[in-house]
Amino acid sequence: MKHLFLFIFTLSSFNVLSKTDSPIAFAIHGGAGTITKANLSDEREAEYRAKLSESVKAGYAVLVGGGSSEEAVIKAIQVMEASPLFNAGIGAVFTWDGEHELDASIMRGQDKQAGAVAGVKRTKSPIAAAQLVMNESVHVMLSGAGADDFAQANGLEMTTNNTFDTERRQKALEKVKQNILKNDHAMNIDPEVVDYKFGTVGAVALDKNGNLAAGTSTGGMTAKRWGRIGDSPIIGAGTWADNESCAVSATGHGEYFIRNHVAADICSRVKYAGKTIQEAGDEVIHQVLSPEAGSGGVIIMDSKGNVAMPFNSEGMYRASIDTKGKVTVAIYGDKT
Repeated sequence: MKHLFLFIFTLSSFNVLSKTDSPIAFAIHGGAGTITKANLSDEREAEYRAKLSESVKAGYAVLVGGGSSEEAVIKAIQVMEASPLFNAGIGAVFTWDGEHELDASIMRGQDKQAGAVAGVKRTKSPIAAAQLVMNESVHVMLSGAGADDFAQANGLEMTTNNTFDTERRQKALEKVKQNILKNDHAMNIDPEVVDYKFGTVGAVALDKNGNLAAGTSTGGMTAKRWGRIGDSPIIGAGTWADNESCAVSATGHGEYFIRNHVAADICSRVKYAGKTIQEAGDEVIHQVLSPEAGSGGVIIMDSKGNVAMPFNSEGMYRASIDTKGKVTVAIYGDKT
């Protein structure tokens, strides 16, 4: 009876929250790419669904507790950064030299403050480092050893680079390097190497104060060289948030997302052309990126808590909790 009373009390508390504050909503992605039932075992699919569920619920719990959209984004992304399933933090892909260079960014919608790090090697949580840059520096982006030094100087947890190693990413590196050398390419997009470049993670949130936020974290592309940086740490390409339009986090082939400033373009279409987030997202993903062979997807949230998740790849790991508290977890292109 005691447990029943607590359960009823908790539900009543949620109802009070929904009546006195703005609606809350939360969404995440764990990367897009060649993701089909044929190349994903039942066991691995269950692992992905469980981790996506854990992440989206962790972020949503922050919002329910009165936390900010910024805090919720950090919480959810850190769950995925700590999982070997995704290309972020532990489980990040290897560079050509067999290391990990990690990128992340975050942006707040109420004041459009943003922070990013690129090419960090020792910071355990890149998204936390991006937040630190936003809140504790006069800069927007720091890179390489300097970004690691800044994180360490400001008390973030540091680690060794091999902490991020996983066996499957090592095997992916070996396969991609063989293809690059055989074809004499600077970079190789090998469709047979499943999810080697599209495991980027991200989150978007709307809190009780009506503030949006977005964040993205990644290990980049397998076998990347020469300090290559993709769209994930670039504000406007991989991450964008503006209370007057929407919040976006992207995943895909970064070069295309950079050239088409995808995240900001979507929100500009909402803000200036009066598009819905679904319309704007579909236009950019399918009409701008697809003709250029730019593969990937985005998660989008507007100021009312509506969510859109367009992608032009075979699948995208994704999950959301809408303004009514409904939880959705999906992987494939048929919304399952």
